[in-house]
This record gives sequence, C-alpha cells and structure tokens, in this order.
Amino acid sequence: MHRHVSRVVAVGIASAALITIAMHDADAQPSTRWPIHSLDRPKPRIVKPPASSWTVPPPADAVVLFGGTDLSRWKKTGGGAAGWKIENGYMEVVPGTGGIETNDAFGDAQLHVEWSSPSPAVGEGQDRGNSGVFLMGRYEVQVLDSYGNVTYADGQAASVYGQYPPLVNVSRPPGEWQTYDIIFHRPRFDAAGKVTQPARITVLHNGVLVQDNVVLSGPTAHQRRPPYEKHPDRLPIGLQDHEHKVRFRNIWVRELGSESK
Repeated sequence: MHRHVSRVVAVGIASAALITIAMHDADAQPSTRWPIHSLDRPKPRIVKPPASSWTVPPPADAVVLFGGTDLSRWKKTGGGAAGWKIENGYMEVVPGTGGIETNDAFGDAQLHVEWSSPSPAVGEGQDRGNSGVFLMGRYEVQVLDSYGNVTYADGQAASVYGQYPPLVNVSRPPGEWQTYDIIFHRPRFDAAGKVTQPARITVLHNGVLVQDNVVLSGPTAHQRRPPYEKHPDRLPIGLQDHEHKVRFRNIWVRELGSESK
C-alpha cells in the first residue's frame, strides 16, 4: 500500500514446531500516541525466520484460489480479465494492469498466501516490492520488501496497513518465498449500519505470529483511518498492483464457522 485507499485455531502450517510466538516488542496499536505512518514510531525488532521456504498444501476443505496454472478464479478489480502473468507455478504483477480480486466472495476466513518480492531489490521505503492482500477488498495486510528496508512501522511487511505494525520483522531477503497465514473475522453491523463487532485479524508471517487478533478501527487507507461503512457479509479477496513485479503462489482459503455453511 502507499497511494491507494484500501479497498486467519488451526493454521495449515507444515509443522507446529515452526510456529514461533512473538511477544509485543513493537508499539502495535492504532495510533493514539503515534500519528499514522509516523517515521518516528519504533520499528519492530528483527527476528530471523525459519530457513526453509516450505510451501503449505491446502487442507481438504480449502478453496484453492491459485494453484499455479491459471487465473480462472480471479478477475481485474472492478471487472474484466486479470492481466497478471503466469510463469513457473506463480503469478506475477504486470505493472499498470490493475489489481485483481477473486470471483467468489468471502467473510470470516483462514487465508494462506505465498509471495516473493523482486530480486535484485529496486527502490527503497514503500517503493520496494510493494503489494497488498485485501480482505473483503477493504482491510489490507501489507506486502512489502522489508528486508533491510526502512519505512514507517505501520506500513512494513505484515502490517495491518496504517493501523498495526507487525510485532516483529521476520522478512526474508528479496526473491525468497514468504508465507502469510491470516485469520480474519469480518465486522458485524446492525440493521441501521452501526458496527456491533469490529473486524479482527491474526497474521503469521513465515510461521511467526505478528498480528495477534487485533481489532481494526475501520478500513485501511493511506494517511487516514476512515470509519466503518456497512457492507455485504461476503466480498472478494484482492491483491494489489503497486507497479512492482511481486509474485504470488499457493493461495487458498477456508471459510470459518457459520460462514462455511
């Protein structure tokens, strides 16, 4: 994320031994003390992730959104054919073709995404390996090359963009495959459109807990925190075109609880 206004307990990880629980080292809360995107906000400490670039097979009840061969489950955000390229089992952003979103809509979900930033690295800050995973098209988990790359804490890899920095920085070098396992609970609204339960997100980045059931203040956005607006119970999952050639593979989702019925 950077320029665009934003449009999950069993995590399917190969071995439970790879799940490292990270303590709250960063000041991870929607800002009261720190302005949004403040460069003065403390940066999460660096934790070396597991060495393996393992991939996580989808569980039997998962919907495979991208298995490496086609974009049949995706479309251009807002409509039309997805313009990203497919090569060697991954899909890659084609800069300028626009973001993509799933044809199907989802609410409460466990989402697995594998991604890789361009190598060699080009640019710095937000202009380096930038993309995003958008739950319901509105709630973003940031994708960014945060390996040796300084940016604002609430905009680095695995942040809930503009709201929560990750607890720690477990980024791998550019060109290496990284994993997000996201548990997302959508917001609930009453008949009048008032929020009765805000959205919540848990994120494991490369097997390490970096977002611990955090409560969203509303949709994510650049340089502002807009309020909730009532929306459907199910909406597409999106991936962002930030004009960087970020790659994605092995994307699957499981609907949770009543959402799967």
